[in-house]
Amino acid sequence: MDPLTLDELDRRLVHALQIDGRAAFSHIAAVLGTSDRTIARRYRRLRSAGAVRVVGLPNGRHLGQVDWLVRLRCTPDSATAVAAALARRQDTSWVSLISGGTEITCITRTSGRAKDSELLLQKLPRTPRITAVTAHCLLRAVAGTGGWPGRTAALNRQQIDDLRPASTPTPRTDHNVELTDADNRLLTELAKDGRTSYPHLAGATGWSETTVRRRLDQLRRTNVLYFAVEADPLLFDHTTEAMLWLTIAPAALTTVTQALSTHPEIGFAAATTGPANVVAFVVCRDADALYDYLATRIGTLDGILQAETAPVVRRVKGAGTLLIPSAG
Repeated sequence: MDPLTLDELDRRLVHALQIDGRAAFSHIAAVLGTSDRTIARRYRRLRSAGAVRVVGLPNGRHLGQVDWLVRLRCTPDSATAVAAALARRQDTSWVSLISGGTEITCITRTSGRAKDSELLLQKLPRTPRITAVTAHCLLRAVAGTGGWPGRTAALNRQQIDDLRPASTPTPRTDHNVELTDADNRLLTELAKDGRTSYPHLAGATGWSETTVRRRLDQLRRTNVLYFAVEADPLLFDHTTEAMLWLTIAPAALTTVTQALSTHPEIGFAAATTGPANVVAFVVCRDADALYDYLATRIGTLDGILQAETAPVVRRVKGAGTLLIPSAG
């Protein structure tokens, strides 16, 4: 079987889904000047190959939840098994093997005042093969919240405006949103596949399709639910991913993070607690491009006191599900 490659229409489709992950194929087709049958066929091809996936994710901040970046050091013979176990959990995302396969990073979620039973660290296997564990609270996303620029540069401004959802999310809510059991079932299905059909969502929640549509729109408008696109950087001719931990002087934190938000190499970045107060996922064309980025872009920013880089060896889990498991 020939390796999967993206042509210009594929790239426009991925960009369109980044703008609105649940946009109807007919609407995308009209904006891109092709048929809805063609768009549906292109998406099915990319989705079945595991190259592109739309996921619906809850915004933890609006649910009184806290996200943590966890970093584990393991013996080389255990890292793969530990990473696989972490990936199976509902409350984890972005599980990656880094540093030649001797380290694992992941993002996990807890309630604002987590009980011991909710803490990921309490549930890690007690084994000498895990040699060190650190956890850093993600304080604020500072770059990459609109998607990695490497996959969002195929459409012009008019096309982007035409594809934006009709209802714009509010910046934040005045209080945490309380979810019902049916809401949690809805979010669970969307975390598996953000384009799950309305009939399927109705069956999962016990609601009518009209109620599902209304509730989904409400969750999006209140910024409790958002949609993201997972796409393999290799499809965009980018072969090198790395994690970057930056220690930044507090007075320069805003200036540096604003600069990072303009860098096309940044897939995502957040301010965190801990000695390194910013963590970033970096995507580059190759190792030479990563070197140039560190030397000529990161290295020239005033206020950076220290930088640590670790190559991503393998992504075990992407955005996927990020829900707090039920007590049962």
